[in-house]
Amino acid sequence: MSDAVAVEMLAKAYGEKRAVDGLSFSAPQGAITGVLGPNGAGKSTTLRMLCGILRPDSGQVAVFGANPMSKIQHRVGYLPEERGLYRNMSPRGFIAYMARLKGVRGERAFKRADALLVEQGLSAYGRKKIKSLSKGMAQKVQLAAAIAHEPDLIILDEPFSGLDPVNQQSVEGLIRSLARQGRTVLFSTHIMEHAERLCDRIVMIAAGKKAFEGDVSAALAIVPRVASVETEGDFDLAKALAGHGFSVELEGAVSGGRRWRVSLSHGADAKKLLSACVASGAPLMLFEPARASLHDAFVRL
Repeated sequence: MSDAVAVEMLAKAYGEKRAVDGLSFSAPQGAITGVLGPNGAGKSTTLRMLCGILRPDSGQVAVFGANPMSKIQHRVGYLPEERGLYRNMSPRGFIAYMARLKGVRGERAFKRADALLVEQGLSAYGRKKIKSLSKGMAQKVQLAAAIAHEPDLIILDEPFSGLDPVNQQSVEGLIRSLARQGRTVLFSTHIMEHAERLCDRIVMIAAGKKAFEGDVSAALAIVPRVASVETEGDFDLAKALAGHGFSVELEGAVSGGRRWRVSLSHGADAKKLLSACVASGAPLMLFEPARASLHDAFVRL
């Protein structure tokens, strides 16, 4: 699979602050790639350089093998972090207008607008003024405008920001639909749960530097799995499992017993732990393996 985006040693500074510092990564064509990191990590600056809005101080950016400043803008759709809409226009008019700016002609632009409004559940609001819409509706209008010209690469900067859970789910569905059509989606977020559900590939950045690049399973493998175990009475699980190779920590007392945190590192799994507990005669009240999350992986990195 060739890369839709390839970044090599990208750097950008604002005065004394290095927003992006030697960043390299790629986004394969037809895949969903997440750029993850806390606020201020350099995500928005990176995406603006991919779109050609900002020029890097150093390093190289290639979008479909070309410089983003060249004539490939019709192949790229961009949703900026700072939302901007013409509040006195209608959603239908705004989406069609943005499509025409990207080369979609005449009636085709309005047909695209109508289709996208139906997809986003906004057909009843198509001819109202944007200023009358809720924040979530307005954000979905701007997202529709970003993809109205049917771009090959869609770059979304914090697309879930400010949306309620229902609208977040709707945007997730749209991103999956775009990927199924063979389009490349690159989005930034500081909310790891969205990336964990959606992404084929992730890039984690902190302070402008890359902390990780790879698929979600590889990121989760960085974090040792753990299990929560509760035993009855004053049973000492750490002592009972001392010869089984598990790392056991007492978390505290619970009603009628104790709660333990057991690390499942070095190839151990929950079945082996449960067998060891049974073999040691542990009076179990609770046995709960905990799945690692991208949040855990990012904090650890």
